[in-house]
Amino acid sequence: MTYNIGYFVGSLSSKSINRTVAKALIGLAPHNLSFKEIPIKDLPLYSPDFDEDYPAEGTALKQAIESSDGLLFIAPEYNRSIPGALKNAIDWGSRPWGTNSFARKPTGLLGASPGAIGTAVMQSNMRSVLSFLDAPQLNSPEVYLQYREEDFGPEGEILNPDTKKFLGHYMEEYTAFVERVLDASAAGHIGDAGV
Repeated sequence: MTYNIGYFVGSLSSKSINRTVAKALIGLAPHNLSFKEIPIKDLPLYSPDFDEDYPAEGTALKQAIESSDGLLFIAPEYNRSIPGALKNAIDWGSRPWGTNSFARKPTGLLGASPGAIGTAVMQSNMRSVLSFLDAPQLNSPEVYLQYREEDFGPEGEILNPDTKKFLGHYMEEYTAFVERVLDASAAGHIGDAGV
């Protein structure tokens, strides 16, 4: 069975290192995962004023989330927290109240940074948000990647064999997690998914 994975790149930068990492992850993924980026750059700032008449950008985002079997978030850390554009997209996807598009979607979370802590604080904040949104999360392995230019080619090729092995293992675990959560959800007992 093929699983459709929607992925978010949490940076709007044209030179985003996390976009490079996203390409690398897709290249390492098992063949039964199919990927589609969920874009966030054209969303207006969320306000509850939109809830009664959702704009096309918000509706398209929600549809992209809902049509995905699982979600991946690949994001930098801004000021020890979630990048504003990504948090804005999450707010759009969770509203209007009672129409949370993230509920019961198996999620993976990782990020790269030039710094040694590799987005650990951002991920901690994101885990709190995703828990509130009822989005089951792959808790282990964790990926706090210190990005080194010499480890990646321009199209996401991984030049460091240790990094390639580590990220390949992550994608195998993420795939198994998606299968587990969806199987448990289909059986009506998502609490048994080990999340």
